[in-house]
Amino acid sequence: MRGPAGFLLCSLLLVTPHWTEVAAQDVQPDPKMPCANWMGGAPGYPGHNGLPGRDGKDGQEGPKGEKGEEGVQGPKGDQGEIGAPGQRGFPGQPGLNGKKGEGAFIYRSAFSVGLKERAPHPNVPIRFTKIFYNEQNHYDASTGKFLCSIPGTYYFAYHLTVYLTDVKVSLYKRDKAVIFTYDQFQKNNVDQASGSVLLHLSTGDEIWLQVYGEGDNNGVYADNINDSTFMGFLLYPDLDVH
Repeated sequence: MRGPAGFLLCSLLLVTPHWTEVAAQDVQPDPKMPCANWMGGAPGYPGHNGLPGRDGKDGQEGPKGEKGEEGVQGPKGDQGEIGAPGQRGFPGQPGLNGKKGEGAFIYRSAFSVGLKERAPHPNVPIRFTKIFYNEQNHYDASTGKFLCSIPGTYYFAYHLTVYLTDVKVSLYKRDKAVIFTYDQFQKNNVDQASGSVLLHLSTGDEIWLQVYGEGDNNGVYADNINDSTFMGFLLYPDLDVH
């Protein structure tokens, strides 16, 4: 194309890019406007999930709730181990003094004696003059009688050697025979006769042994190798008296 028309066309082609560049710099499309105002591209892909935000501050403590119902009692637990010993406590206050007791010596009464004579006289107390024990002197060797000084329960026993003839002997209390012992002598032999008894005595009571009957029944015997003995002692006193 030549002539004036061609010249005009060339001029327009040279000028148009310059205005296009200026227009592009002065007018920017509004991304919020409809696509009719500008040429829109294809939609993009969704972005990735962002990082979780930080925990917020603790809120204020709420009001105290109501007390709940008591639960069912649980099973009994196993027995625990024994704990360590505790510290020793302080001594307690001294107790009150008790009543003064009575000495035990006032309740002692005992004797043990033996025979020296071969044949004591019948119907009278046998005098045992060999003294084994008579610390309280409650037995009188001169009369052959035991005199009760402490009322209570006593035990008496005798062990007699029998020789040459029979023996009949009794233990007396207040002129009354309490027990009897009889031994029939066997010739060419030595026999033994014995007896024992528990008696309750009052102060002043007397106890002794005595051969009863005639002289033919007086076989109580003693020598340097044979003894005839008599003994007694207090078991327990009458505490309501002492």
